[in-house]
Amino acid sequence: MNMAIERVAVLGAGSWGTTFAKVIADSGPDVVLWARRQEVASTITETRVNADYLPGISLPANLAATADPAKALDGADAVVLAVPSQTLRVNLSAWKELLPPDATLVSLSKGVELGTLKRMSEVIREVAGVDESQVAVVSGPNLAKEIAVGQPTATVIACTDHDRAVDLQHACSNSYFRPYTNTDVVGCELGGACKNVIALACGMAAGLGYGDNTMASIITRGLAETARLGAALGADPLTFAGLAGLGDLVATCASPLSRNRTFGERLGKGETLEQAQEAAHGQVAEGVKSCSSIRELAAAHGVDMPITEGIHQVCHDGLSVRELGAALLGRDRKHERQ
Repeated sequence: MNMAIERVAVLGAGSWGTTFAKVIADSGPDVVLWARRQEVASTITETRVNADYLPGISLPANLAATADPAKALDGADAVVLAVPSQTLRVNLSAWKELLPPDATLVSLSKGVELGTLKRMSEVIREVAGVDESQVAVVSGPNLAKEIAVGQPTATVIACTDHDRAVDLQHACSNSYFRPYTNTDVVGCELGGACKNVIALACGMAAGLGYGDNTMASIITRGLAETARLGAALGADPLTFAGLAGLGDLVATCASPLSRNRTFGERLGKGETLEQAQEAAHGQVAEGVKSCSSIRELAAAHGVDMPITEGIHQVCHDGLSVRELGAALLGRDRKHERQ
């Protein structure tokens, strides 16, 4: 039997966490948004705006903010985890004892953990000690700034428990945000993690001055290597043709709002990793870290991912962007499906 989600905790008040909290609040449930810094929570409470991460966007009256995780989690029917993928484990470990026992745990993080090579849902299950049926992931073409102003988009809510996915679907459906359900958690997570790496490659190509043919080629071949990894890990191939696959990939690779695309473009124009990070106000694009863990995951399963390998070499081994382009174009010729 489906149960209504009436109260949601969103842990993480960055641009996507705040935007998703707004989506849920606009859909009806009460939302408590946890911010790491008290000044962010206070500003939201006093002005109804998250000036640091989502300036100019008014937040609904049924969205409260706090810097106290216990207050945010008290009585929550669903807990949305909106922290960077490489910090999810340490944050969730601190919150573990505060989690309501039956709450659905929802991951907004897109990545593969360095060291363990675990997907975010696997990290959540391990740290929180819950069954996979209690964990859901959200993935799709979801650029925060466009959604925050009410531009229409769709997304995928994936959970092995279809009823939980439907509950979440009802909790975040509104006039501008249309969620679909899926039970393929593996495919949705891999699509979300790998697209950040492919977006770095598209940004690099843009920085070099290349046009749409190059972009389309990178996107298509990036999707191919993502799907190969998905097949090795048991994902449904059709997932990669959907919102969490192609949809998210196109949005992230093509939009100037994409941090990974923009970061890659700076590298393509000749900036160092440190210069690109400084221009991004100290923030490193997710793909810069995830390229290494995805590369290792692919190697462990014998999957060829040349774009991911090349991005890792540019970001961590000193390969130049132009050398990457030459290496990819000089690879052995083969059938398209290889």
